Amino acid sequence: MSATAPDAGRLLPRREDLRAMLDLATPVVVIQVGMMLMGVVDTILAGHLSAVALAAVALGNLYFFGLGVFGMGTLMVLDPVVAQAVGARDHPAVARGIQRGGLVALMLTVPATLLLLLAEPFMVLARQPSDVVPYAAAYAVHLAPGVLPFFLFIVLRQSLQSMHLTMPILVTIVVANLVNAALNWMLIFGHFGAPALGVVGSAWATTLSRWLLALLLLALTWRRLRPYLIPARPEIWQWAPLGRMLRLGVPIGCQYTLEFGAFAFVALMMGWMGIREMAGHQVAINLASLTFMVPLGVADAASILVGLAVGRGDLLGTRGAARAAFLCGVGFMSCTAVAFLSLPGPLARLYTTDGSVIAVAMGLIPLAGVFQVFDGTQVVAGGILRGLGETKVAMLVNLVGYWCIGLPVSYLLGFMLGVGPAGLWYGLVLGLAVAATILLLRVRMALARERRRVLIDHVPLEPALDS
Repeated sequence: MSATAPDAGRLLPRREDLRAMLDLATPVVVIQVGMMLMGVVDTILAGHLSAVALAAVALGNLYFFGLGVFGMGTLMVLDPVVAQAVGARDHPAVARGIQRGGLVALMLTVPATLLLLLAEPFMVLARQPSDVVPYAAAYAVHLAPGVLPFFLFIVLRQSLQSMHLTMPILVTIVVANLVNAALNWMLIFGHFGAPALGVVGSAWATTLSRWLLALLLLALTWRRLRPYLIPARPEIWQWAPLGRMLRLGVPIGCQYTLEFGAFAFVALMMGWMGIREMAGHQVAINLASLTFMVPLGVADAASILVGLAVGRGDLLGTRGAARAAFLCGVGFMSCTAVAFLSLPGPLARLYTTDGSVIAVAMGLIPLAGVFQVFDGTQVVAGGILRGLGETKVAMLVNLVGYWCIGLPVSYLLGFMLGVGPAGLWYGLVLGLAVAATILLLRVRMALARERRRVLIDHVPLEPALDS
């Protein structure tokens, strides 16, 4: 189909495209929220132990995800690789993709684990509170055994989502969250005869829950995945195709790291201003992070549906999936933007009764409403490009938008011009606006022409496996 197809100027998705997006995006969003809740439960229960324990778990989780976000992003390469192979009904390529994903997970585990074991000197270097660092470092160290199952779960999750098998993931997430909450309660406070381990107990609960995540999901889907996992294919060890896969995946990891790092750096700068400013920032960013789970899940679904359409050679379906993703992701964020702009006071009071913190949060929540739309646009556009097999563009755009424009403007307004906390957020809004605009234009250009499937192995197709 040529770029002059009848749908080239269409703005809204077809009904079948929207239905497909909602069917996949809804469980994926729930999965994203479930992944987020494990850290939230750790923090809440540790907060009932002491203020130091609360800060330690929050800092330990920040350190873990600061390391893990690169691996998570890199493994998102499975979206185009597996989804496009599924769309093309190339089952041997699906098997090679999943097995190479496991190999990449093993490779990523080694440096992430080592850096977790060295958490304390890094936290000291970051000038974190001296009474919090020993506990936060101990928490991080005891998260180290859970790195491998965490990455392997992502391999299984992305692969299964590409096959539209989301129910086993949902069941696994629910069970793991319940087990994590129970283990936290037992191991932090010493209930049911368990030792009262405090912060370390919370870390052990999370580590054990991550092993449960990987093993339970594998058990629930073994019958379906077995033909793709056994036998091990000798070609997965060949460096050339593995290198091609890493060249696609590493830019995604860098993109995620750049984005996470930008928001973390703004939080660090907010801490330089004072406790009141930091607390108000946390209220606003927590609200924004919660709503962000929806377009993040839509972006994940978009990368899969776009990849499936590319694998089928279906340009009409590729464009339809992209339109449906923008309608769902950006449409939702537009609705939450209205709420943030209209109700900053009531939303801030959900978190605190401290009048000074509420005042800061009320100044930031409307700004969160403004960047909601840009944030939804950029993450959905990034997911679409990932499904097409374009992974470097989003990385470069994040580098320019956040680090070359957004953060310098944040520092200039926040400190040099004395605008305060809102100045830091003005920089974020500007960086997101630049990233969203460029990525939206790139998606439009990319969908104007026929797309070819990403081929990691240049080998003849084998007979399809029975599904």
